[in-house]
Amino acid sequence: MLEQFGAQPSDSDIKTYARSKHWNGEIFLNTEPTIIDVNFFTLPQMLYKQFLNRGTRRPSSALPLIPFDKDKFLSSGAAFSAVWFGHSAILIRMANTTIFIDPMLGSNAAPISPFPERRFSENTLELIDALPELDLVLLSHDHYDHLDYDSVQRLKGKAKNIFTALGVGRHLRKWWVDDSKITEFDWWEDRVLNDIKITFTPGRHFSGRGPTDRAKSFWGGWVLTTGKRNIWFSGDGGYGSHFKEIGKRLGPFDLGFVECGQYSDLWHDIHMYPEESAQAAIDAGVRKAMPVHWGAFALSQHPWTDPPERWVAEADKMKLNYIMPVLGETISLDSEMRTTWWRNGLHSK
Repeated sequence: MLEQFGAQPSDSDIKTYARSKHWNGEIFLNTEPTIIDVNFFTLPQMLYKQFLNRGTRRPSSALPLIPFDKDKFLSSGAAFSAVWFGHSAILIRMANTTIFIDPMLGSNAAPISPFPERRFSENTLELIDALPELDLVLLSHDHYDHLDYDSVQRLKGKAKNIFTALGVGRHLRKWWVDDSKITEFDWWEDRVLNDIKITFTPGRHFSGRGPTDRAKSFWGGWVLTTGKRNIWFSGDGGYGSHFKEIGKRLGPFDLGFVECGQYSDLWHDIHMYPEESAQAAIDAGVRKAMPVHWGAFALSQHPWTDPPERWVAEADKMKLNYIMPVLGETISLDSEMRTTWWRNGLHSK
């Protein structure tokens, strides 16, 4: 269990973080004031709702995933295909390159808590064994619902390269990942891999895996650019002016995977409401959008179907082009999937 915490930053790590203008000597900072309103007065009710009063926060039965078809996925070749496994775990194929974003396929998003936060789908960790070799793994930040020890143990032999937010690499090294595979990024830094330009983009969030490492690694999103495709993954975070800046610098985008879920009035600054998620997609210049960060865990107090319902209502109102694929479904840039699968008899407890 102790391995789950990852590693504390060393003196050498701190010297590396100091190269970032977003490091103040002790922690990484957002570009605008960001507050999490969890305190002595709000904590008891929050914990009760989170761990004891499940209500409509979870589906009544396990959510199925379409079985992964490796041949179909790889057949896209130089074109584009993607598979969403729930939450922010997205497998991408473009420019003959296989990329896995935030590959948290573990069963528990609260492994150090006395109250586990179980995944809505079963046996997802076994999916890793069915995946092709991974040219690149992208990690947006170090929270448990995005960076999972069990998933890393299964993935590390398949992954040729791992690009992470600045500071996340220390966890991977502690978990016996070969240091030569790891590259850490500050905001706006980029690298080229297999003719794909990969850029780390700003977010409004925080980080940490325990009580003593809060904001001691960075957070953000990713842009994948070729001569023919431009894909954006927002990463976690609250609404802010950075979305327009991302669009101005790197957009427009053929497809945007936008955070939409696990929001609360208590932490509105670090997780968008669905209406803001749709606006963020428009701000960034997304031609086709897909809401993620839902469909796998109950990490807030809203009903599990609230994110897609509110997203659909707002996106339709804004005339935003979007897709809503089924868990595990292979999509392309031409996909026009607007399913409402979450309504199909999956009634909440």
